[in-house]
Amino acid sequence: MKRVLGAQLSLRCCGTTYPRPTAGPCWQVYVVMTGLVSEWPTYTWPPSLEIPTPAQREAALAELGYTLADGAGWEWSEDTGPEYHDHPARIALLASAHVEPLGNGGAS
Repeated sequence: MKRVLGAQLSLRCCGTTYPRPTAGPCWQVYVVMTGLVSEWPTYTWPPSLEIPTPAQREAALAELGYTLADGAGWEWSEDTGPEYHDHPARIALLASAHVEPLGNGGAS
Protein backbone atom coordinates (compact mmCIF):
# COMPACT_ATOMS: atom_id res chain seq x y z
CA MET A 1 0.00 0.00 0.00
CA LYS A 2 1.25 3.47 -0.84
CA ARG A 3 2.11 5.82 1.99
CA VAL A 4 -0.02 9.00 2.00
CA LEU A 5 2.03 12.07 2.83
CA GLY A 6 -0.67 14.76 2.65
CA ALA A 7 -2.66 16.91 0.28
CA GLN A 8 -1.63 20.08 -1.52
CA LEU A 9 -3.77 22.80 -3.06
CA SER A 10 -2.19 24.99 -5.71
CA LEU A 11 -3.13 27.50 -8.38
CA ARG A 12 -2.01 26.35 -11.80
CA CYS A 13 -1.38 29.79 -13.30
CA CYS A 14 -1.19 28.62 -16.91
CA GLY A 15 -3.81 25.89 -16.83
CA THR A 16 -3.16 22.18 -16.70
CA THR A 17 -2.33 19.28 -18.95
CA TYR A 18 -3.07 16.57 -16.36
CA PRO A 19 -5.39 14.87 -15.67
CA ARG A 20 -7.13 16.83 -18.44
CA PRO A 21 -6.16 20.05 -20.23
CA THR A 22 -7.65 23.34 -19.04
CA ALA A 23 -7.36 26.78 -20.56
CA GLY A 24 -6.47 29.45 -18.07
CA PRO A 25 -5.62 29.45 -14.38
CA CYS A 26 -7.28 26.87 -12.17
CA TRP A 27 -6.91 25.34 -8.73
CA GLN A 28 -5.91 21.72 -8.17
CA VAL A 29 -5.81 19.58 -5.05
CA TYR A 30 -3.76 16.41 -5.12
CA VAL A 31 -2.87 13.75 -2.59
CA VAL A 32 0.90 13.42 -2.30
CA MET A 33 2.04 9.84 -1.80
CA THR A 34 4.90 7.53 -2.52
CA GLY A 35 5.10 6.39 -6.11
CA LEU A 36 4.79 8.18 -9.44
CA VAL A 37 3.37 11.71 -9.53
CA SER A 38 1.19 10.65 -12.46
CA GLU A 39 -0.58 8.23 -10.08
CA TRP A 40 -1.42 10.83 -7.42
CA PRO A 41 -5.18 11.35 -6.98
CA THR A 42 -5.91 14.81 -8.41
CA TYR A 43 -8.99 17.03 -8.53
CA THR A 44 -9.12 20.08 -10.83
CA TRP A 45 -11.66 22.90 -10.49
CA PRO A 46 -12.87 24.79 -13.58
CA PRO A 47 -10.65 27.73 -14.57
CA SER A 48 -10.89 30.50 -11.97
CA LEU A 49 -8.63 32.55 -9.71
CA GLU A 50 -11.07 32.21 -6.79
CA ILE A 51 -9.65 30.02 -4.01
CA PRO A 52 -11.85 26.95 -3.39
CA THR A 53 -13.70 27.21 -0.07
CA PRO A 54 -12.98 24.77 2.75
CA ALA A 55 -16.26 22.96 1.92
CA GLN A 56 -15.24 22.68 -1.77
CA ARG A 57 -11.83 21.33 -0.75
CA GLU A 58 -13.48 18.81 1.59
CA ALA A 59 -15.82 17.64 -1.19
CA ALA A 60 -12.91 17.30 -3.65
CA LEU A 61 -10.89 15.26 -1.16
CA ALA A 62 -13.91 13.03 -0.51
CA GLU A 63 -14.30 12.46 -4.26
CA LEU A 64 -10.65 11.33 -4.27
CA GLY A 65 -11.30 9.02 -1.31
CA TYR A 66 -9.68 11.13 1.42
CA THR A 67 -10.56 13.42 4.31
CA LEU A 68 -8.62 15.79 6.55
CA ALA A 69 -6.91 13.91 9.38
CA ASP A 70 -8.25 14.51 12.90
CA GLY A 71 -7.24 17.99 14.03
CA ALA A 72 -5.67 18.88 10.66
CA GLY A 73 -6.20 22.18 8.91
CA TRP A 74 -4.89 23.85 5.78
CA GLU A 75 -1.52 25.59 6.19
CA TRP A 76 -0.77 28.30 3.63
CA SER A 77 2.64 29.27 2.28
CA GLU A 78 3.95 31.61 -0.40
CA ASP A 79 6.75 31.22 -2.88
CA THR A 80 7.76 32.97 -6.09
CA GLY A 81 6.67 31.42 -9.35
CA PRO A 82 9.24 29.72 -11.59
CA GLU A 83 11.32 32.00 -13.79
CA TYR A 84 10.77 29.90 -16.95
CA HIS A 85 7.17 31.10 -17.42
CA ASP A 86 6.43 33.66 -20.14
CA HIS A 87 4.70 36.00 -17.69
CA PRO A 88 6.44 37.98 -14.95
CA ALA A 89 7.27 36.12 -11.75
CA ARG A 90 4.39 36.18 -9.31
CA ILE A 91 3.65 34.81 -5.88
CA ALA A 92 2.66 31.16 -5.79
CA LEU A 93 0.13 30.42 -3.05
CA LEU A 94 0.10 26.84 -1.77
CA ALA A 95 -1.86 25.10 0.96
CA SER A 96 -1.14 21.73 2.50
CA ALA A 97 -2.93 19.51 4.99
CA HIS A 98 -2.58 16.07 6.52
CA VAL A 99 -5.17 13.68 5.13
CA GLU A 100 -6.24 10.09 5.68
CA PRO A 101 -8.16 7.62 3.54
CA LEU A 102 -11.91 7.47 3.94
CA GLY A 103 -13.39 4.15 5.09
CA ASN A 104 -12.85 2.58 1.65
CA GLY A 105 -9.07 3.00 1.86
CA GLY A 106 -8.72 5.96 -0.53
CA ALA A 107 -7.93 6.07 -4.21
CA SER A 108 -4.94 4.16 -5.47
